Amino acid sequence: MSGGRLAGRYSLLRPLGSGGMGRVWLARDEMLDREVAVKELTLPEGLSPKEREELVTRAVREAQAMAQMRHPGIVALHDVVVEYERPWLVMELLRGSTLGEAVQAHGPMPTEYAARIGAEMLDALSAAHGRGLQHRDVKPGNVFLTESGRVVLTDFGIARQEGQATLTEQGLMIGSPGFIAPERLEGEAGGPASDVWSLGATLYLAATGRPAYGGTAAERIRATLTQPLPAAPGPLGPLLTAMMARHPGARPAAPVMIQALRQVAAGEPAVLPVHHEVTAPGPVKRRGRLLPWIAGVVAVAVVAAAATAVVLILKNQDKGLPAAFTVPMDVCSLLPPEEVGLLLRTQQPPKAKSSADEDGPQCGWTIQSTGVEVQIQKDSDTRDPWAMTPETARTLFANQHRFWAKHEKIDWVWPEIGVKNAQSVTRTPVRAIGGVGEEAFTFELKGSTGRIHSAVVFYRLANLVVSVEYTTLANRPRDEDIKQAGLKAAQASEQALRRAG
Repeated sequence: MSGGRLAGRYSLLRPLGSGGMGRVWLARDEMLDREVAVKELTLPEGLSPKEREELVTRAVREAQAMAQMRHPGIVALHDVVVEYERPWLVMELLRGSTLGEAVQAHGPMPTEYAARIGAEMLDALSAAHGRGLQHRDVKPGNVFLTESGRVVLTDFGIARQEGQATLTEQGLMIGSPGFIAPERLEGEAGGPASDVWSLGATLYLAATGRPAYGGTAAERIRATLTQPLPAAPGPLGPLLTAMMARHPGARPAAPVMIQALRQVAAGEPAVLPVHHEVTAPGPVKRRGRLLPWIAGVVAVAVVAAAATAVVLILKNQDKGLPAAFTVPMDVCSLLPPEEVGLLLRTQQPPKAKSSADEDGPQCGWTIQSTGVEVQIQKDSDTRDPWAMTPETARTLFANQHRFWAKHEKIDWVWPEIGVKNAQSVTRTPVRAIGGVGEEAFTFELKGSTGRIHSAVVFYRLANLVVSVEYTTLANRPRDEDIKQAGLKAAQASEQALRRAG
């Protein structure tokens, strides 16, 4: 193809490189008498003429949107040409090396320099995200360090422009294993937070000289989904842990992270609104009932567990107590219908509704103004609750106790019982209690009238940490009645666990 011409003005001189998404050419724009880079996009094999046409049309449309971007950290897109039945993207020519090449040649980068790269790249990503554009392939090979000192994100939007729908239908994953966010590996489309995760993985390599997850492609994918992030040394370590939080909602907002990265780049200690610790519990409850009113913590989503799954049981024959919960079971079976009817004061108990969030599987029973919910908690190092150990459960329980004892004001919502808009509620003092599990604590939530409407109980049984919440907005029950209902629900769920063992 060397010596060819596109659109009557771009002369292809020689290839500069190639990859899974196409080939980059050194070319000359004869009309403006300047050298440019031309990206030849590769379309999947086996497409019908109609599919090929649709894919080319989409590529052109999205490239045109990308051409509207003007940011020093994003490679400029000058033109889009469709010839030889495929799109060609005409871009500014950059001289220098990629971040990956620089690390391979010189080893880990100085902390301040890596932080500056991160801040500039995240600023570029934020500008594109503001226009509804995602990169989807942030990696060391797509971060370019120019000879003049400019840091540029290349191939921005190219992965998306190359036909996301068709590639997905064919079962292919766009991106580079080890730099693909876990939610995208699980089949989700991902969003801006997915680009943040990939940038965190890129900076991890810059700061340490090695990828966060090594091995074959399959091993990197498996590690991303199942293993905690290895700690990176120095002031960048906590920031990378935050950027690569397992759950997208736990990753800090871009402006906060940009500021923190710039602080490290200036040789100052970074300050995040909330310390991101691997074993910290998350405040997010089902469908945001206890809203993320405080910046998230590192969380690991359930990777392959059904929403109704929890664990049962190997018994300690000496004490008659469960030693480990290991076999999945239905969370909704922890409260039988007759118990639910008594708690909700109805002769027709509602149907149980199971779900799961980053804190673990859960089940709820609701009628108008009243509801009860049981959730099996897990920490951020563990794939699912039944992989917890008694030691990690003790740590998680202690962290939950510390977390709730620290925060008194909470934004609270429960749409299923009729509370569709967030309400500011007050937590009563956190108190240790007996009579449920091996250790337990409780607290209540009060509205603006000062009346208690919710009772919350956390307890640990062997390697499980269980949370139970009972709420009623009716005027009839006394505060003490609500407290007792929460405790009874917790005791009933614990007894169901013991019986199943």
